[in-house]
Amino acid sequence: MGKPTGFIEYLRELPVDRAPLERVRDWKEFHFHMDEKRLRHQAARCMDCGVPFCHTGKLMNGGASGCPINNLIPEWNDLVYRGLWREALERLLKTNNFPEFTGRVCPAPCEGSCVLGITSPPVTIKTLESAIIDRGWEEGWVVPMPPPVRTGKKVAVIGSGPAGLAAAAQLNRAGHSVTVLEREDRPGGLLMYGIPNMKLDKRDVVLRRIKLMEQEGVKFLCNAHVGENVEAMLLRRDFDAVVICTGATVPRDLPVEGRNLEGVHFAMEYLTGSTKSLLDGGADNAPIHARDLDVVVIGGGDTGTDCVGTAMRQGCRSLTQFEILERPPMERASDNPWPEWPRIYRLDYGQEEAAAKFGSDPRVYATTIKRLLGDSSGRVQSLATVQVRWEPGANGRLAPAEVPGSEQTRPAQLVLLAMGFLGPEASLLSDLGVARDARSNVAAEHGRFATSVPGVFAAGDCRRGQSLIVWAINEGRGAARECDRYLMGTTDLP
Repeated sequence: MGKPTGFIEYLRELPVDRAPLERVRDWKEFHFHMDEKRLRHQAARCMDCGVPFCHTGKLMNGGASGCPINNLIPEWNDLVYRGLWREALERLLKTNNFPEFTGRVCPAPCEGSCVLGITSPPVTIKTLESAIIDRGWEEGWVVPMPPPVRTGKKVAVIGSGPAGLAAAAQLNRAGHSVTVLEREDRPGGLLMYGIPNMKLDKRDVVLRRIKLMEQEGVKFLCNAHVGENVEAMLLRRDFDAVVICTGATVPRDLPVEGRNLEGVHFAMEYLTGSTKSLLDGGADNAPIHARDLDVVVIGGGDTGTDCVGTAMRQGCRSLTQFEILERPPMERASDNPWPEWPRIYRLDYGQEEAAAKFGSDPRVYATTIKRLLGDSSGRVQSLATVQVRWEPGANGRLAPAEVPGSEQTRPAQLVLLAMGFLGPEASLLSDLGVARDARSNVAAEHGRFATSVPGVFAAGDCRRGQSLIVWAINEGRGAARECDRYLMGTTDLP
């Protein structure tokens, strides 16, 4: 596992990012590449830890601990250290269909459970993963690999996000004829329209992989909205099996006075419009634009950060991001031990850009929105906020309580709601006749992924709720395995 003394000899290094005030002037990816010598030094830091928690893939205290797709991290770290890049790529692709996606947008729970991280900065696993697959593309090692034999079975995959793509790739590998139905005008789902281009390039990264899958035999149908212009029951008639991978796309709303004012939008509406306009050749023509506006983002997760980064590139006048939770500590708290995901303060790319332009981190913690205020034409102009403190409730759980006298009014002509998602949309699930659980997700046991309807499977956020891209890939691969078993009686898929 790397060099036995590497973790002592070499410090943790990350790729240099483009300067914040430079990168906000375009929509290009903002990471520079590291040279091979430095990458091999980083791989050398992978210690002979005996029990590598980095690839365990468990849920601990509500967060992922280790890699949910069980990447063989110590193995490919050792191969990179020894300069065996092609062998490292082979190990990586054994467990991960799309390392170019996870290497860019996964929050790296593997690093949070790295054994070295108990006492020192962990191994740069995410950087090395990205470097391996990028090298593979550059060297021409990533090539179409269509199955040698077709089974004659047809499978429809509904949704082309990470779960849908993983299911499609694995089912195609098993020899089935796979058709992926996507309701948007381009394939990729969340990868295409839910994540901005500067974080995950659409043409050079996402569509490159889609093209490879097409060359391997997967068929993509866009503008195919099952339940609207595609009849759900026809899929059950025309295909031998169906895999639902629609994601959790119902956003959490903000039930306050003024919610219906013009200029208040869900985050995905904003991000989707921005990326569509960019790909269609006119980033300045986005239907929702932040130019010269006071922008408020409500929600502190990854989607909120992406809204911040997008508004910065659109030239907002000011930017504030509200988070109802308290600011995390700089280091692990006593109730957040290794190998749990470290719930600590981080300055992500969007906040870094806002701080560079406006002088400070745009996030305001322990604050909630009381009401939205508009002008005579019905457009939002400001919002009223109040600070909260978290106190034990009647059931013993912490709950937010308003701090008297802390109400403030702040300017806001564009308000973006990025408070998470509640579950999948109901109409498609009703049309297919699948049962739902108490949280409104598709009822299907993890590991089996079979719904209440024979031959219909479910994977990803529509089954487990809003989660990480690596969990989506985990579930897509698992659903493909069980779908293959259903079709053939047995399966060789991992």
